[in-house]
Amino acid sequence: MEPLLFFEFLNNIDPIVLILATIGGIIVGFSLGLFGSGGSILAVPFLLYVVGIEDPHVAIGTSALSVASIAVITLVFNMKKKKIHYKEGIQFVLPGIGGAIIGSNLGLATPSEYLMIIFASLMIGIAIIMLRKKDNFKTTTSGNNSLVSLHRNKILLTGLLAGLASGYFGIGGGFLIVPSLMYSASIPIHAAIATSMIPVSGFGLTTAVSYITAGQINIALSIFFIIGGIVGSRTGTKLAGIYSSGTLLKGFAIVLISVAGYIVIHTLFL
Repeated sequence: MEPLLFFEFLNNIDPIVLILATIGGIIVGFSLGLFGSGGSILAVPFLLYVVGIEDPHVAIGTSALSVASIAVITLVFNMKKKKIHYKEGIQFVLPGIGGAIIGSNLGLATPSEYLMIIFASLMIGIAIIMLRKKDNFKTTTSGNNSLVSLHRNKILLTGLLAGLASGYFGIGGGFLIVPSLMYSASIPIHAAIATSMIPVSGFGLTTAVSYITAGQINIALSIFFIIGGIVGSRTGTKLAGIYSSGTLLKGFAIVLISVAGYIVIHTLFL
């Protein structure tokens, strides 16, 4: 979109909507920085039910671009903490990008109401697993070639599946990626949160391209979401190192269940 056309388009948007989008970005950025998740699981419902986007596909496309951009910024903030496992993050994201391409096209073909219910169900399932799982992962791959190969293959497979789901739901996929990295790469939650920004940004940008091509995105709202996300991400990243792994796991799960419950109630009864 050319600059003049963009500003003309911007003038036609209610300023309250732009303010709400910025607030949504702050919330999403804070969640990404603190939990390594909560991007699109918060952004999609916020865009639908607070900002007022009527089409879930447009909300998903706008969310994907916004969350991916915020994730890149959060990744930069996390570099200073030196907790990012770059090797595992890259191994995870490469097959996942292929999965995200397939998943995003499947998501565009799925009726909106079914997409949101499946989305909520998956969130609840992941939350239950995380509430039951302790952060006691230990790396056991050094010194054994067969274990190293198994370890790498597990990362590649879970990356592919997480990318497929991320593309299908139009999300960065942090709520899938963090537990997937903990399981497949055998790293604790603080390292998984920092590392997750690599695949979150990769999956999100891949998904966003599919939705941009389909014309299912609102660029102006995405820009204001990103602006708010910079502020929120900085704050969340600083707080992430303060809380214990157990506290982060429980907080993450509670956020998932709460948002999923709201989506189900709003989709089925409102």
